[in-house]
Amino acid sequence: MRVAAAALLVLLLVAVVPAASAPGFTPRRPIEWSIPAGTGGGADQQARFMAPLIAKYNLSPQPVIPVNRAAGAGAQAFLWMMDKAGDPHTILITLDNLFATPEAQLIRRRDGGRFTWRDLTPIARLLLDNFVVTVNADSPWKTLADFEKAAKAAPKGSIKMAGTGSKQEDEIIMVLLEQAWGVDFTYVPFAGGGAVAAAVVGKQVEFTVNNPLEMVGHWEGNRVRPLAIFSAQRVAFDRWKDIPTVKELGYPIEYQMLRGVFGTANMPPEAVAFYRDVFQKLLDTPEMADFIERGAFTKAWLTGPEFVRWLEQKDATVRGLMKKGGLSAP
Repeated sequence: MRVAAAALLVLLLVAVVPAASAPGFTPRRPIEWSIPAGTGGGADQQARFMAPLIAKYNLSPQPVIPVNRAAGAGAQAFLWMMDKAGDPHTILITLDNLFATPEAQLIRRRDGGRFTWRDLTPIARLLLDNFVVTVNADSPWKTLADFEKAAKAAPKGSIKMAGTGSKQEDEIIMVLLEQAWGVDFTYVPFAGGGAVAAAVVGKQVEFTVNNPLEMVGHWEGNRVRPLAIFSAQRVAFDRWKDIPTVKELGYPIEYQMLRGVFGTANMPPEAVAFYRDVFQKLLDTPEMADFIERGAFTKAWLTGPEFVRWLEQKDATVRGLMKKGGLSAP
């Protein structure tokens, strides 16, 4: 009888005590995915593409809801995240305005300190995004050399470039081109990459350095023409492999942008682990493989201390470029 009773007790304990491998966090309500940029841009498209896949593959028991908070070049989203400190149901998709916006403007924490990416919880780097010099399909510029020649011959400021936000990565790249060629462009800011693409298609501006995903549909529709890409090497995907890099054309200008996920300050470690698991599995789906190829992304999964070290290097690079281009706050 004692043996039987002991066996029964063991069975009861197994039934009520969760297994050590069970996840330590399960969302209890919908997860809000803040987007620090406008609609139609790369971050917006990525979040809205990935969120339904999370549901499709049953990676979360609660839905993921993307919400745009583009005001102040993403500052609105960063302030929102700070106010949600500790909330495991709020995440952020990141781009390089995570580094550029706090350098271009003073964003205050509630305690009066200056906001930086360190006031959030790094979860994972998912992808690296590229930038492409793109003109209207009717433009007389067929190559980057054509564009450079025209830029040098044009009156200062007469050639306009559309970009997302002000004093952000698009403008940084424009300044690098100006410095390399000894020219002056006029920067025209828009709320998001979708509006930037529309401005090039509508001939409101002469060019942009938009992300591939933001322009590829117009390229397929023969409305725009890519001239060169700012990656370290050519993109291997079929549609993009014939686009030369700016570097191979004689100008050592390279730039790739973070596409990652952050949590709120003091997000519980169990929640961080949950989201890492979700996004790592999501990156391995066939839909994401197609998304990465179409948008000419680099798959770049990174987490933990290595991700933090990469963020420190990226932050220093962006701040250095902004100071060089006169885009930092005084």
